[in-house]
Amino acid sequence: MNSHFKNIHIGSLVKQRVVELDMDTQRICNFFKCSNAEIEQMFLHEELATGILLKWSKLLEYDFFRLYTQHLILYAPQGNTNYNDVSSQKRSKLPQFRKNIYTKEVIDFILEMIENGEKTKNQVLEEYKIPKTTLYKWISKYNSKK
Repeated sequence: MNSHFKNIHIGSLVKQRVVELDMDTQRICNFFKCSNAEIEQMFLHEELATGILLKWSKLLEYDFFRLYTQHLILYAPQGNTNYNDVSSQKRSKLPQFRKNIYTKEVIDFILEMIENGEKTKNQVLEEYKIPKTTLYKWISKYNSKK
């Protein structure tokens, strides 16, 4: 799963979930009101429309949008440390989210890279803009559980 955070081919991930659940093709076709060939075409697409992806998420009981969120957390550059400080910006009517909410999957992904020697602690700090204290807390907390 970790490798999917950088390059997301959503169609193949949807297909993987369908296979894992051993979901009946006819059920999928009925749900989407389309043919088996159209479903197979969706599996080939690197990107899917959000409405379609939402339907897949509901049908397969899996949050496919979370893959994109993880990508943003790991790979979107943090432009400014005060990016969520709306007092100095024009207020948006859109919901406001904290960018740096790290899931267990992201933490495991980062710690695994350090443990396997793929990246040093400093590389992780620079590339992913994780605060040094946060990284060391993860190392302390999650390495002691092994």
